[in-house]
Amino acid sequence: MDWKQAWSTTANTTTAALDSISPLCAPFAVRWDLAADRRTKLRTPEHLKALMAAQKEHNAARSTLSTAKAQKTAARAATNNPLAASRRAARVAAKAATAHERDTRGKLKAARVNYPSTLKARAIQAHSLHAVPGAFASALMSTEHLTIWPAATSALLIGANVAGLALGRRKVRVPVDESVSVEERQLMERLDPSYWVEHAPDRGLSGTVTTPPAIEPGGIRCEIRLDGTWTVKTLADKSDSIRALLGARTALRMRIASASRGGWAVLTLATRSAAADVSSLWTPDRIPADPELMSLGVDIETGDEVLVPFAERLLVSGASGTGKSWSTRPLMATAHLRGDMALIDGKGEESIPWDGICRCANEPDEIDAVIDDAHAEMVRRKAEMKRRQISVWDGRQLTVFIDEGQVVLAHIMRDKARLQRLVELSSLGRSRGVVLWWATQYPVVDGAAPGLHKMIAPNLLTRFSLRVATTTQSGVALDDCADYAPHKIPQGKEWRGHGYLKGYGPRLIRTWALDDAGVRGLPKSIWSPEKATAGQPAQAPLRLVKNAPAVGSSNREKVLVAVTVGARTAKEVADATGLNKGTVSREIKALVASGDLVRSADGRILPGQQAA
Repeated sequence: MDWKQAWSTTANTTTAALDSISPLCAPFAVRWDLAADRRTKLRTPEHLKALMAAQKEHNAARSTLSTAKAQKTAARAATNNPLAASRRAARVAAKAATAHERDTRGKLKAARVNYPSTLKARAIQAHSLHAVPGAFASALMSTEHLTIWPAATSALLIGANVAGLALGRRKVRVPVDESVSVEERQLMERLDPSYWVEHAPDRGLSGTVTTPPAIEPGGIRCEIRLDGTWTVKTLADKSDSIRALLGARTALRMRIASASRGGWAVLTLATRSAAADVSSLWTPDRIPADPELMSLGVDIETGDEVLVPFAERLLVSGASGTGKSWSTRPLMATAHLRGDMALIDGKGEESIPWDGICRCANEPDEIDAVIDDAHAEMVRRKAEMKRRQISVWDGRQLTVFIDEGQVVLAHIMRDKARLQRLVELSSLGRSRGVVLWWATQYPVVDGAAPGLHKMIAPNLLTRFSLRVATTTQSGVALDDCADYAPHKIPQGKEWRGHGYLKGYGPRLIRTWALDDAGVRGLPKSIWSPEKATAGQPAQAPLRLVKNAPAVGSSNREKVLVAVTVGARTAKEVADATGLNKGTVSREIKALVASGDLVRSADGRILPGQQAA
């Protein structure tokens, strides 16, 4: 047996165990030291002088009281007349002596508070109250067999006090890798439980205790125990105090989240990026083998590849200069290589490298044509699916990508019929293999120039947001995950292409990038309705005018679709479909009679299944 190795293993195990227990005892040791220090500071010569004077005065008062009581007893023995002058004088003297003694006793008590005994002496006195009786009890209770539990209990209490102080004062040595930077070393030293517990009360963080921090691929990670009324939310609200306690720079990303158990929080400091050594350049090799998924980027905290659904409607948000256009290129390339893609470029610049690679639309008439053709293809596939008796399209996916959404909406907003086709693409297209992706730098649904239509937004379930401008835009960009706070992503060139994915967690993702040369290297495939599906007779694309019904879509179907995607009044249906009020009223009445729609008690129009 290798005794040296066994001793080393035992020592390391013991040290690790003590390191894990020490933070639990640190608050007790800190409170002890604070109380001991307070008592030491009060033990001044002035307070000692006042205590001695109070003791002298109290002793004199006790002596006077004792004499007065003796005189009162003697006067009572001398005469049985309670009204005798001697007895009355003795009573008055005894009463005055009692009041004086009580007054001096109060002053002595205050002087003892001002000049307290040391905490060590008080602890010895407290333990003596149970140690001495415990020893006598053990001796008295022992007859034939030795009874030790009273003394053992007393000894255990004394040992617990001593051990708690020793462990709480123990300096936990955080193992620091030599590769860490000077900044990381300083942060880890200040996250050390001994430093944290000592200085946390100065920053209003009393009641929180850290565990020894660790270096991970994404930076420093440390768990914090929350005592008393602390919660993860209240701790997150004190992020400025934590930053000040650690001396962390303002630009350093800090995240406070819930741990895997209640009463604990996780503090993450992004001192490094797990994606730093991973090339951001996208190549076709990054397309997942699973046809239902596509690669978005890399988690900068864990280094894991982040995948998103391929056949799902997508919203990408990001202010100007955040890398929105080239961050979406790998997704577009995936859609182009796996199926068909049509790019509607409202600004005109992004489609330049894609020109000749896929179908692009920049000018108003080109944008109109792509929307009309995509809608006609969606309707054609519906008929094909009905003929083949299938519920989900099993052919090539047609991806319609819109960038910039604000410009496209501004163009078609007054064309109610074409806007309705776009809404139907977002709500009905996915099961028919026609998927809408939307990108905007202004993710709002209200106002004079929204970047997203309010009837399209609810259909875009997959949402990725780079840095945006305001909290309102964060709410639209990530919906119920707006607390990820994409508006707080740091500015700067190094943060371009970094954003949050809805439902993934508040961890930044660095997207893949594809340059112009990479786009031009993709194979050419221009989608058009005539050759969308091999073996099917070609259908001439239909050019629609305002208020004209789409192919295969009657007025009744339009009204039903408008109510399905959110319209609740006849006016809203008319605005969404572009139909006149009389036609809308007639179709609503017919749909209500057939049971496809119902009217609620407050007059709203609801789909039949929703009302049920």
